[in-house]
Amino acid sequence: MTAIVSQAVKAVLGPTNTGKTHYAIERMLAYRSGVIGLPLRLLAREVYNRVVERVGESAVALVTGEERIVPKAARYWVATVEAMPTDMMVDFLAIDEIQTATDFDRGHVFTDRLLHARGRAETLLLGAQTMEPVIRRLLPHAEITFRPRFSQLSWAGSRKISRLPRRSAIVAFSASEVYAIAELLRRERGGAAVVMGSLSPRTRNAQVDLFQNGDVDFLVATDAIGMGLNLDVTHVAFASDSKYDGRQFRPLTPAEIGQIAGRAGRHMRDGTFGVTGGTDAFDEETIAALEAHDFAPVKQLQWRNRDLDFRSLSALHASLEITPEHPALTRVPIATDQRALEFLLRREEGQLANSRERAELAWACCQIPDFRDISPAAHGEIVTRVFSGLALSGRIDADWIAEQVRFCDNTVGDIDTLSNRIRQIRTWTFISNRRNWLEDPTHWQKTTRAIEDALSDALHERLIQRFVDRRTSVLMRHLRDKQMVSPEITENGELAIEGHIIGTIEGFRFTLSRIDGEADSKNLRTAASTVVAPEIAKRADRLAGAPNEEFVLATDGVIRWRGEVVAELAEGATLFAPRIIILADESLSGPDLEKVEDRLSLWLRHHINTQLEQVIALLEPAELEGAARGIAFRLAENLGIIARPEIADEVKGLDQDTRAKLRKLGVKFGAHHIYLPLTLKPAPRELALILWGLKHGGVRQPGISELPHIILSGRTSFPIDTTFDRRLYEVAGFKVAGERIVRVDILERLADIIRPLVAYDANRPVDTPPPEGAAEANGFRVTVEMTSLLGCAGEDFASILKSLGYRLRRTPKAPSEATTAQASPAEAAPVEAAPAVPEAPAAEAAPAEPVTEPTAEAAPEGAPVAAVTESVADTPAPDAAADAEPIPAAAEVDAGPAEPEFDEVWFPAGRRPERTRPERGKREGNRAPRPEGQQRFKGKGGKPGQHGKGGHQDNRGHENRGNDRPRPERREKPIDPDSPFAALAALKTRK
Repeated sequence: MTAIVSQAVKAVLGPTNTGKTHYAIERMLAYRSGVIGLPLRLLAREVYNRVVERVGESAVALVTGEERIVPKAARYWVATVEAMPTDMMVDFLAIDEIQTATDFDRGHVFTDRLLHARGRAETLLLGAQTMEPVIRRLLPHAEITFRPRFSQLSWAGSRKISRLPRRSAIVAFSASEVYAIAELLRRERGGAAVVMGSLSPRTRNAQVDLFQNGDVDFLVATDAIGMGLNLDVTHVAFASDSKYDGRQFRPLTPAEIGQIAGRAGRHMRDGTFGVTGGTDAFDEETIAALEAHDFAPVKQLQWRNRDLDFRSLSALHASLEITPEHPALTRVPIATDQRALEFLLRREEGQLANSRERAELAWACCQIPDFRDISPAAHGEIVTRVFSGLALSGRIDADWIAEQVRFCDNTVGDIDTLSNRIRQIRTWTFISNRRNWLEDPTHWQKTTRAIEDALSDALHERLIQRFVDRRTSVLMRHLRDKQMVSPEITENGELAIEGHIIGTIEGFRFTLSRIDGEADSKNLRTAASTVVAPEIAKRADRLAGAPNEEFVLATDGVIRWRGEVVAELAEGATLFAPRIIILADESLSGPDLEKVEDRLSLWLRHHINTQLEQVIALLEPAELEGAARGIAFRLAENLGIIARPEIADEVKGLDQDTRAKLRKLGVKFGAHHIYLPLTLKPAPRELALILWGLKHGGVRQPGISELPHIILSGRTSFPIDTTFDRRLYEVAGFKVAGERIVRVDILERLADIIRPLVAYDANRPVDTPPPEGAAEANGFRVTVEMTSLLGCAGEDFASILKSLGYRLRRTPKAPSEATTAQASPAEAAPVEAAPAVPEAPAAEAAPAEPVTEPTAEAAPEGAPVAAVTESVADTPAPDAAADAEPIPAAAEVDAGPAEPEFDEVWFPAGRRPERTRPERGKREGNRAPRPEGQQRFKGKGGKPGQHGKGGHQDNRGHENRGNDRPRPERREKPIDPDSPFAALAALKTRK
């Protein structure tokens, strides 16, 4: 027998209304990822909505047989048990209502998940206490805990349907019984909502909302309400005590009655149960068991072999017939999918399953749910048609499915007609959500979902028309109470009178939603005051005793308690002591108001002292005095960040001991800022923005609400928004650098990278290679490390460096080594007659002049430096035409101008890039002395004497370029006929 995995499993057992599902949600959200499997689509949707409210839509996926909402970054998965993703690992996994493992139709799926589905860190099994013995037998190492019911459940006896209390749920087990009871309630009590398992999720949600909103006071349902639906029900009445379970009519077991009756009384409110509609009262033993939640334990679970043999359909069928070896498990009766497989085996199309892949496909088709529930043969025909289409063509025929869907696209008809169409369209909705079954699955998903929604809405309207009479409902309330019905406050703060929402309570304020006239307004306010005042007093008591975690200060300066606005901040006497304005109407006054003010003031002081602890400590540091104390105070005034130039003189005067004291207080001395690194986290910066805004124009100015999102994004730099006050960026922990803002700590890290590059001396002999990015003359080149750190490059990065005071020198890069290597070493030796060319190639001469601004200086007559460099290779020697062939590269140069490339070197502020010239002079000093008056060879575009020894000093800047002094006549030196330049000259002459 295969061993059953049981490690790291925890079972939480108990009756209804014990908070098991809520506990599972909280545990799941405590992990980075999780899956929770639920028994019903309606319950899955409810849990999905609750999780979305906590973490947002982008992090939560909903997966059922007919609905898939799967964001790309989903971390939490809410699914029906059948649709739970089993092929991915998550930290947390929970299965709700595990007692469903005893069900003949679906039990084997719950059993399989119970035995094999696991989370990496925690696995949670939720269900009735009756599951304890079988869990101990199957999972002996599982930890089992029990949770008591929050409220009491008691027997209320038998009552007529017309005498049932408000907020009652009447339970029946057939559509005809449900409709008959709902009709009676419409005539006698104004109407009822209807909830049945056969309704679509959308229709059931709408009907539940009808009951929850108070439009009707009664709910008629099947046992679908027994699985975890949280309804505002105070009494459950059974109109029947037997049901058809798909095979036979049988009495309800005490455990099944308890599961349904437990819907009465939610959380701490007690509930009652009884019978109605002529149903016999329960016996004393059953009543005692229901009130004590003591039921017979589950002995066996439904099981089906999960290790299926897909060699053929016959082998697959045989593997489904395998019986379990564990005594706590029993093989499930033939399920719908197995019955469909047997139908396919009897058809000729079954022969198409002639491979393992085809057998797996056939089994996937057999698992299409039988929503129509007409007959096994009718369902088998659909399965066969789908499988044959997939096996033969790889896709379901689009025309065939279009015809089936078109038949359902009709919202005309009564309740039964619409219900039948919904059952049919759900089949095609399920198929459209299968992968690779349709040519255009997205189109069919949208189409079938739209048709199902339209049919569901139409069915909801038909149910309201047939079973709800709003006028009668209001009339019955007046007749019962002899006056206007007392207002009620819903869980979301809405105040309802006569089923109409008249206003909302948020925090300690009541707002009327609509005033139809003066008399009506007075009546609404009078009715609301009877409920609002006690509720406001209760809220004041709860707030006074609330823990700090329940309060939140938003970026708009309002304080929220449990998500509701209760106060807002205003400018106070000092930066760190803003005033609190309680947002309340006249219902909150006297001692209640004082309690609220005291509690909020205490929390706000704690919040500021916690988030800005280091900043507060700098206001009056006992260990500092003199200039250091002034620096600390200015740093506190600037909320933990101050530009270094603002206090440069004071910082220079600090000795090392004083600096050490400041560092002990958390102060960091950066190249650009003096700041407190621990206060750069998102929470302290958000609070700093609020406090600064209160003193400088209010918290609703542009930037205060937006900048916290930029901080939380984790980006190290960001384009500047000109609509924001530039001072806000500094408060938020950024420096405005060019066209971007950069985090101050990232700016310091950039300075740490640049510092050793600037300090590197290229002339000092060392054994190690120069650091990446180092350049001559204490300059540096931009590296990938720098751009990756700031998250930008190109012009954006250059603007940041310029804003920091760095200067850029751009020089054309030298020609490729292939061009400069045309002359062999043997040929280079005789070039002593013209030493300017081999001893001063473009690669060496280019750095001698900064080109960012002085580009024009190097070529005053419009010729770029690149052209000057190229002219050396283009100038032929007049007497060497015969030597042209050994130098084919010279002809290639004329093929076309290459795209110029530049070498960009940055220098610190105040350091002149021209200081690289002495290094050039040093190189020239090693050459043989040039005869007086002899000029360096410059080619076509050169100017005689421009870089010679005699002209070096005069050509440093623009001021000497217009000098009209007579220059000595240039003396041309004859070219050595054996040099390569003679060959170049011969080529040119021949042209």
